[in-house]
Amino acid sequence: MKAIMVMFDSLNRHMLEPYGCDWVPTPNFQRLARRAVTFDRSYVCSLPCMPARRDLHTGRPGFLHRSWGPLEPFDDSMPAILNGKGIHSHLITDHYHYFRSGGANYHTRYSSWEFHRGQEGDPWKPNLRSDFEVPENSHGGTDKDPRVRRDFVNRSRMPTEAEHYQTKNFDAGVEFLEMHQDVDDWFLQIESFDPHEPYFSHQNYKDLFPHDYDGPVCDWPRYGHVDFTDSRHLVDHLRCEYAALLAMCDHSLGRILDKMDEHDLWKDTMLIVNTDHGFLLGEHDYLAKNVMPLWREVSNTPLFLWDPRVGEAGTRCDALVQAIDWAPTVLDAFGIPPTADMLGMPMQRAIESPETFREAAIFGYHGHFVNVTDGRYVYMRSGNRENAPLHAYTLAPWFAAESPIERFREGKPAGTLPFSKGVQVMRYPESNPNWGISREFGHLLYDLEKDPWQQEPLDDDQVEKRMLDLMVREMERAHAPADEFERLGLR
Repeated sequence: MKAIMVMFDSLNRHMLEPYGCDWVPTPNFQRLARRAVTFDRSYVCSLPCMPARRDLHTGRPGFLHRSWGPLEPFDDSMPAILNGKGIHSHLITDHYHYFRSGGANYHTRYSSWEFHRGQEGDPWKPNLRSDFEVPENSHGGTDKDPRVRRDFVNRSRMPTEAEHYQTKNFDAGVEFLEMHQDVDDWFLQIESFDPHEPYFSHQNYKDLFPHDYDGPVCDWPRYGHVDFTDSRHLVDHLRCEYAALLAMCDHSLGRILDKMDEHDLWKDTMLIVNTDHGFLLGEHDYLAKNVMPLWREVSNTPLFLWDPRVGEAGTRCDALVQAIDWAPTVLDAFGIPPTADMLGMPMQRAIESPETFREAAIFGYHGHFVNVTDGRYVYMRSGNRENAPLHAYTLAPWFAAESPIERFREGKPAGTLPFSKGVQVMRYPESNPNWGISREFGHLLYDLEKDPWQQEPLDDDQVEKRMLDLMVREMERAHAPADEFERLGLR
């Protein structure tokens, strides 16, 4: 058996043809949908980047205990489990957060790994020359954000599509498949930071989306609310820039599908195509993620699965699945059961029995809304006025490179967690700079059947009570600390 995971970042479900988009051509995602099961109720779990990848490894929600950070010493890791069973795991990525503080040790769980540099503000190639000009851009100059200068320095080293980090990423994937297509027992994870912002693509992709725009470089959206009175032309341009990069992602996906066809890998190779979350491009009058409720554009994600043991292709599945199911799904492909601490389940069961797979799923950012869905309704619970108490429970408190030493002095012993395998952890006071958003919106309830794009919050005490009961049950199942129940006004 073999398994491939192609993971994109910030991939919008509603901008893919298999999910009904009629203005962005994605022929290879359409091609994939004909060869795989397309999931309609796939949801995120922990957000954003590194919390989502912790869930990918551990098969359990992490956002209730802490935010950004490395794998904990007691965490189960799907690729490491594969390694221990003689299954080679290989990571190919251009996602530079793996190699910053707060990432650090995810890649070391794979048998082998390779990194293609240059994404976003990756501190990759220096250019200290005073005659290097940063173009006028809508995200700010070097005096406001040094990442902008670094980003344009990086772009200057990639004048052609062949030199683009995404191309190199998938070049490596093609090389791996060519070399190992007749070898058994391996897991390949090809992970692209695209179509995450900034939306850097070459002109051949931009030409697919002609539109009128003559302003500064605008392909790196600022997070927050959008005033369409002044910004309509910028948002329309951003959508076209995103679409251009998405078209490139579609092309890259096609290269993997070509190899699947060429070597008939469909007969003995699982294929999962997924993403960590979506992204708002003006919907609900917001750009980006993090700073608003987790509406469906962010939380309801595209997901495709081909399992040669099941043989289901060209169909859709409405089972409620989420990111914590990916690790058990890959392990199951090799006959390895999930660990006792994994709360996710193999998605093969969702295909076979969608109506009984999962009753409810929780998801969110640490210290923000806690959200629960049963597939039809979504309930978003905001924090109390102070958004307190809020703590991070961790043995690996590398929140970010800029964390002051004072933050670490505030840690207190917190005993063991039910999933820490007898290891005692520390508790650190935590904050979420976006918590005021949840207070501003309050609790939100939506009926996705009657209001699929969540335009009108529902006022129904009976439904809210049922969803609240599901939330409490799922939080208890994930061993949420008492702090979280108190912060949300649940105890």
